[in-house]
Amino acid sequence: MMRQMRENTKWIMLATAAAFVGLMVFQWGMDITGRSGMGPGELGKVNGEPVLYDAYNLSYRRLYDQLQAQQADAITSQQVSELEDAAWEDAVSQILIRQELERRGIQVTDDEIRSAARFSPPPEFRTNPAFQTDGRFDIQKYQQFLSSPQVDDALLLQLEAYYRDVIPRGKLLRQVSADLYVTDQQLWDAWRDEHEAVEVRYIPLNPAQRIADSVAAVSEAEVERYYRAHLDEFAIPEQAQVQVVVIDKTPTAADTAASLEKAREIRQALLDGAEWDDILERPEVGEGSGDLGWFTRGRMVPEFEEAAFAARVGRPTEPVQTSFGFHVIEVLEKAGDSIRARHALVPIQRTEASELDLLTLADSLETLGETMPLADAAQALGLPVVPATLSQEFAFVAGAGRVSEGADWALEEAEPGEVSPVFENQQAFYMMELQEVRPAGHIPLEDARASIEQTLRFQKKLDMAMEEARGIVERIRAGEAMENVAAEAGLEIRSAGPFTRGDFVPGLGRLNAAIGAAFGLNEGEVSDPVQANNNVFILQQTAYVPADSAAWEAQKDEQRARLMASLQQARLQAWLEGLRDAADIVDRRAQVLNQGQADQPRHQQFGIF
Repeated sequence: MMRQMRENTKWIMLATAAAFVGLMVFQWGMDITGRSGMGPGELGKVNGEPVLYDAYNLSYRRLYDQLQAQQADAITSQQVSELEDAAWEDAVSQILIRQELERRGIQVTDDEIRSAARFSPPPEFRTNPAFQTDGRFDIQKYQQFLSSPQVDDALLLQLEAYYRDVIPRGKLLRQVSADLYVTDQQLWDAWRDEHEAVEVRYIPLNPAQRIADSVAAVSEAEVERYYRAHLDEFAIPEQAQVQVVVIDKTPTAADTAASLEKAREIRQALLDGAEWDDILERPEVGEGSGDLGWFTRGRMVPEFEEAAFAARVGRPTEPVQTSFGFHVIEVLEKAGDSIRARHALVPIQRTEASELDLLTLADSLETLGETMPLADAAQALGLPVVPATLSQEFAFVAGAGRVSEGADWALEEAEPGEVSPVFENQQAFYMMELQEVRPAGHIPLEDARASIEQTLRFQKKLDMAMEEARGIVERIRAGEAMENVAAEAGLEIRSAGPFTRGDFVPGLGRLNAAIGAAFGLNEGEVSDPVQANNNVFILQQTAYVPADSAAWEAQKDEQRARLMASLQQARLQAWLEGLRDAADIVDRRAQVLNQGQADQPRHQQFGIF
């Protein structure tokens, strides 16, 4: 065992060093206030204390690396902007937390560090295979590792720094959330909401279809009154009218064919005797590949499932296309209605040549846009130009999706006639030319008339349906059979359940007044008319399934721990927001970080350029 640890010591220290960079802000974060580092300048102040570039940059790099690890595609300029804001918030939060630790006099002793190091290892150690036995963390292996002479002093110093940071933060968290407590009644109520179930039958009146428009006429005076009373509903935000060129990043048919060919090559390699471990190391094989374990029908997407259950044991299938890409599947075992399988996934991505063509096109568009109108630049490259209206609330362009960066540029920076740089999001590259900015205002009555009439007409229908439903309920409660009353009115009786309070119920919806009414009834009782989902319902409870109190008792402690963790997180977030609201925060990023960009040429290269 110790030989394995010695062999793994270097790897463990490298992995741990990398992990320390990605520790969480509050509970796992190292001190990134950057007080000992010097960057190009102060980016701002928090209660008079500077936020230095080193602190901001360390947070940015951590967030950047985390995001890149989560996605195969390159990080876009829009995501970079979001990461910059997140890094600033992170750096500010670190300073606020440290200031609060100092204000409260929270410290850590050497004994606390030694105890925590022995009995509360960082999460990265708990998940390290070198410290596990039968797949579970083994505290003895970890403690033997700490006592080993092979452990580098640098790692021990890192651990000490980690605990000197984490332990005070844990104390602070306990102080902030000291008054939180979850009673047994609260736990039972939450358990009951998740497990108590009912069955109902119900009558939907569907006023939109049941009542003719002619019966619910709307007058001009009603329209005008509604418009005046709800003027805020017709507010129009500031809008930018732009022309847009979109370069779609979706893989082409040729890219799809290339991915298919790679999947075929993988299958042939397996048929020729290649080891699966080697196949899974290939760069074209995507995340999620490998052993899938046992599964039954209904667990996988239909295309994958059909091929897997039709496959012969031990023989790789032809590539199967799903929304994830191309799969080469090998069934390892079959037993009853279950199979165990593994697969190699080849995602459909742009080839290097295709990516190069895309980036060259985006770069060429930006170069041309520096010296000519957008329409001329687009025409030179054979690209279409489309009009779009953007606001901060609705910054979307067909083919490009959300274009927040472009909207910010058009509404806050550009002048009419100006051409933007090329922006990038996960769907596309895009470039804009601003035509005009329209100030905020209101939709004219004439333009709003049709929607107002529709709203008022439906409300009248809803009122009529509620009145009819009240009469139906009276007759049923007086002793008439629900079936007879419904048939006489030309209405349908439907059934639903069993369902819990949180379930989505076809025909009734989710978490609405109809669901609440169903649980407020006794078995056999008929509800008052209920409005929900633009409909009117009459419900009758037909069965009740109580929550299992014995099962609740058996898991109560775990439930309490989960709920307390959630409440602590919410309290921490609210507490941090309170600190931030009360703090004097100065943000100078725009001046400092952009200082060196003003004299730089606008032209930029994309991707590998």
